[in-house]
Amino acid sequence: MRTLETGLRGILGHRLRSVLTTLGILFGVAAVICTVGIGTASSDSVNARIASLGTNLLTITPGSSRTGGVFGGAGSASTLTMSDATGLASKDNAPDVAAVAPVVQKSEPMVSTASNWTATVQGSSTGWLTANARSVASGEFFTSSDVNTHALKIVLGSTTASNLGVGIGDTITVNRIPFTVIGILNTVGGQGFQNQDDLAVVPITAAHDVLVGGDPNSVQRILFSATSGDTVGSAYQEADQLLLNTHGAATSGTADFTIQAQSSFLSTAQSVTTTLTILLASVAAISLLVGGIGVMNIMLVSVTERTNEIGLRKALGATPTDLLRQFLVEASTLSVVGGLLGVGAGLLAGVLIPHFTTIGVTITPSPVLIAVVVAAGVGLIFGVYPAARAARLAPIEALRAQ
Repeated sequence: MRTLETGLRGILGHRLRSVLTTLGILFGVAAVICTVGIGTASSDSVNARIASLGTNLLTITPGSSRTGGVFGGAGSASTLTMSDATGLASKDNAPDVAAVAPVVQKSEPMVSTASNWTATVQGSSTGWLTANARSVASGEFFTSSDVNTHALKIVLGSTTASNLGVGIGDTITVNRIPFTVIGILNTVGGQGFQNQDDLAVVPITAAHDVLVGGDPNSVQRILFSATSGDTVGSAYQEADQLLLNTHGAATSGTADFTIQAQSSFLSTAQSVTTTLTILLASVAAISLLVGGIGVMNIMLVSVTERTNEIGLRKALGATPTDLLRQFLVEASTLSVVGGLLGVGAGLLAGVLIPHFTTIGVTITPSPVLIAVVVAAGVGLIFGVYPAARAARLAPIEALRAQ
């Protein structure tokens, strides 16, 4: 207890130096808390946006085309057909597939009486809603009858409808062809560089007739969803085996198509955001290290300045252990106080940053506790050498310095 009192008195006796020492720890702890909070918020946002698209979603894309000796990019070939989608929709062929949606798309100018707007127009089937885990906010989605009759009906994303200034029952022209708005989709937000609310969906037969043209049996990709998250793997295998058979391919390596699960995007995104969070926290942790070096530097200066005090205490009976404890108490106290103030600064920044910027911050207990423990550890570790130096100081040499 006496040692603790002596150590605290030493800190209070040099207030300005003590305050400057704690600032290094304070900023280090606050930086760690903020950067981890920003990384966590970013990770949660990306994961939520991908999950909102449905982690049960799988996408079949065609292989690459070849013109002479030049290969096009992946997906440039026309190897998928409506027959592939029909076969995949059969429960006999793929019992774990919940919905199938063949897709063709093209960016088209759209004009209403109020405005004009250019967005991606997708032609698909009635399975589009289920496959994409989407829903209609108002109106309705087109039916199988609309697909069979090549109906000129259109369902708009919320962003597209807002920019066109239209509602249910209005008529818009797409590539100078009139379509009737029958539904507006619920808002889901963006993913990466794409806004999932800025699109339009029409019956795939109408899209082939008046928008994309070409072979009416050809599709650009096929979307399908598994019956649950547990059956994504089996749905993948069923689709893969079916298309291998119908496309005459022996193995997936020689197939003219690729199947990719939405859950793989989620896994990749989680891996990337976790890595970025660790990187940000590591950079911030460097400031904690710098703060620890500052503690050691100040304590070494303190030992030099207080040589007389150390010699007098030893002459009066203080043991090396007493002096070691005294200087460790001073170093650890500076670090703990700096750490606690850093927590307060980090929590305050976590409130202010989202308020004044568009950056989200999610503060969790783990980084806060870790930052405080590390701050205390830094003080102890970097305080050992100055404390040991004070404890080893010979009493006669210290007294002679007076």
